[in-house]
Amino acid sequence: MNETYATKASDIERKWYVLDAEGVVLGRLAAEVSKLLRGKHKPSYSPNLDCGDYVIVINADKVKLTGKKLTDKKYYKHTGWIGGIKETTAGKILSSRFPERVIIKAVERMITRNPLGRQQMTKLKVYAGSEHPHTAQNPEVFDIAAKNEKNKRSEL
Repeated sequence: MNETYATKASDIERKWYVLDAEGVVLGRLAAEVSKLLRGKHKPSYSPNLDCGDYVIVINADKVKLTGKKLTDKKYYKHTGWIGGIKETTAGKILSSRFPERVIIKAVERMITRNPLGRQQMTKLKVYAGSEHPHTAQNPEVFDIAAKNEKNKRSEL
C-alpha cells in the first residue's frame, strides 16, 4: 500500500548557502532567498515546519534596483509619537551606515508574518562587505546571477 510521507522536525537537514548580491536585482534576490529560507526548494517541504536552510548574503551594499527605485521607493517607519511617521528612500539607505536593511526588509516582506516566519528570518545573515564570519559552516555558493540573465544588472 502507498503511504504519504509526513516530514517531522527531526528529519530536517539544513544547509548553508552564500549568495553574492553584487549587481543582482533586489526583488529577484529577495525571491530566491525567501524560497531558500522557507525550504520550498526541497522535496520534503512542509508549510507548517521550518525546513529551510541558512542563507548568507554578502555585498549587500552593491545590490541593484531597476528604474527610478533608488529615488522613488520609500520606506516608512513610525516613532510612536503623534505625527511621527518618517520616510526615507532606498538610495539613502544603501548609501548609509546599514545598507543591508534594504535586503532584510525585502525578504521579510516575502516571508509569512507569523511566529514561523520570524523563526525563518533568524536564519538570514546579511553583510555589507564581502567578508562573513560563517566560514566554519562551509557554505555552498548559490549563484543567482547565472540562473537567469535578468537577475544581474550591469552598470548603466
